[in-house]
Amino acid sequence: MIIENELPVMDYSDNETGCCPRFHPDLWDDKIFNLNDLKFVKASTKSFFYMPRNMDSVMTNVMKAISDANAESKDRYLILSEDVSKWKCNHYFLVDGDVPDLESAEVKGNYLAKVFDGNFRDIPKWIKSMNSSVEEKGYQMGNVMSFYTTCPKCAKHYGHNYVVLFANIN
Repeated sequence: MIIENELPVMDYSDNETGCCPRFHPDLWDDKIFNLNDLKFVKASTKSFFYMPRNMDSVMTNVMKAISDANAESKDRYLILSEDVSKWKCNHYFLVDGDVPDLESAEVKGNYLAKVFDGNFRDIPKWIKSMNSSVEEKGYQMGNVMSFYTTCPKCAKHYGHNYVVLFANIN
């Protein structure tokens, strides 16, 4: 299987909502991405039994800090979310530069990406499906992170709630 060293380009002109661009799952599904050379900043949200509590404020503040530092990626977009417990979720934001007051982070390794479409409550089922895909390819699944491709408002508008699971396969 080919390992991609570049993330797919996001077409920001394909944007009916003025918020999130339309997501094209075929560019992501069943691909292996090497994330070693990408730069991220990290932020955390509080959870209550995996349900986010302060997601809006954290996302707003981090995106503003990235924008103020002129560090947003111009043609690629990726925020990886990783539940570290029932009470906390770490988020890794792709950036193209340094962002003062935010922790820099590395996301190392090769990750199999699988696109799912549906309700967030299906994530445990999707992880089982992801594990099967990883094993079919001859790998063992490490940590799994989620890429929520659009906000809830845009998912409703586009008629799809695409979530890309990234499974570490090193």
